[in-house]
Amino acid sequence: MLVLRGEAGIGKTALLEYLSERAAGCRLARAAGVESEMELAFAGLQQLCAPMLDRLEQLPGPQRDALATAFGLRTGEPPDRFLVGLAVLSLLAEVAEEEPPLVCLVDDAQWLDRVSAQTLAFVARRLLAERVGLVFAVRAASDEHELAGLPEQVVGGLSDGDARALLHSATGRLDERVRDRIVAETRGNPLALLELPRGLTPAELAGGFARPDASPLASQIEQSFLRQLQPLPVETRRLLLTAAAEPVGDVTLLWRAVERLGIGADAAAAAEAAGLIEFGARVRFRHPLVRSAAYRAGGVGDLQEVHRALADVTDPDLDPDRRAWHRAHAAVGPDEEIAAELERSAGRAQARGGLAAAAAFLERAAMLTTEPAHRAERAFTAAQAKHQAGASDAALELLATAKAGPLDELGRARVELLGAQIAFAVRRGRDAPPLLLKAAQRLEPLDLRLARDTYLDAFAAATFAGRLASGGGRLAGAQEMAWRYAPPRATQQRHRC
Repeated sequence: MLVLRGEAGIGKTALLEYLSERAAGCRLARAAGVESEMELAFAGLQQLCAPMLDRLEQLPGPQRDALATAFGLRTGEPPDRFLVGLAVLSLLAEVAEEEPPLVCLVDDAQWLDRVSAQTLAFVARRLLAERVGLVFAVRAASDEHELAGLPEQVVGGLSDGDARALLHSATGRLDERVRDRIVAETRGNPLALLELPRGLTPAELAGGFARPDASPLASQIEQSFLRQLQPLPVETRRLLLTAAAEPVGDVTLLWRAVERLGIGADAAAAAEAAGLIEFGARVRFRHPLVRSAAYRAGGVGDLQEVHRALADVTDPDLDPDRRAWHRAHAAVGPDEEIAAELERSAGRAQARGGLAAAAAFLERAAMLTTEPAHRAERAFTAAQAKHQAGASDAALELLATAKAGPLDELGRARVELLGAQIAFAVRRGRDAPPLLLKAAQRLEPLDLRLARDTYLDAFAAATFAGRLASGGGRLAGAQEMAWRYAPPRATQQRHRC
């Protein structure tokens, strides 16, 4: 297995294409992370494994059931992540054993949903004698990414000589000093060398790229793609916007949406002629930054119209969650029907073990809820899911929304408790134990079981922080209070100790 790391436009996708063209005698499986699908649990994994699911029944029963539940092929308890990882490993090994060796190419892995990235990293670390290769392409290194620690190859820029030759092919003759400045400032990034000069006048090129307001390189490349979009016909831009909003690359679905939008066939020809997109078995943008540029170029009304069309042509039985997501982005204001649909999608995501996806659905549901008390409850549930998914800042924002709503006494106590839990998770300092203790005391007359658990959390937090007496002497009694409200059987066990 191998991880290709490098900045946007450095050539990682080109290297994957080079590998696919030369993988003679191998079966290829491909997937690509999509930024808009990062919150959908198992989306990337399903993309990679979908062509192999005819072998699902050949897997051991527990693995088969876990993977089928993760992909929404059957209902059941939230799948065990370990079993899902083993199932994917077994599935890839099964395919490679019966057919030619299997090479899996995963582009834009930084945009995989977290569960898919974790699962594929799990598989990569356990490939031994299997005839399976895994190659990932990911943006610049991050110690926190799930692929950290796997064998990697850093993809750097072109040498100065190669960079000058590539720049010359894109611009023709340039002043030598301007050329050297461009080569230095793009750091040999091939896409930057090709795209940044496009659409600029000779005067702009003569000024180089060292502007005081210069944006990061990836943003500059995206701006160059935006410039290429501007002269295209209106219908062509709408087609590109629709394709950018449909993250799966399903060409049949795209054509149905395009037809509903009244976009003519000539729009596709113009988009392909501009070299920005390909319409084959799947829709493929020239580069992920073309997709993001096309999406950002759309106005609010255009985006709502496109998402509405995509929702209309998405099968509510086969893909209810993406349909709900498109409907949510098409909403012009609060909508209880869509909010309830998102809530159901969140339940399905949680059943598959997708906490981040559930949190995203619930957050959007809260935004679309009109009734204040219901909105506060949904915001609190979304905050819980965000906290469990590790997104503490987003959880605190949602918690503030919940706190502003008309909650009953138990609801306010739960809000206080979640705030204390987030404080402990983020800071692990001396401020969390008193907050947990206060929440436990508030819960005593409302929910004894939750109060007991919170007292135990307060005691554990104080022990972890090494500040057991910092709560004015009250923290020392937190453990005793937990035992006081413990079930009788637990109390008996304590006295026997």
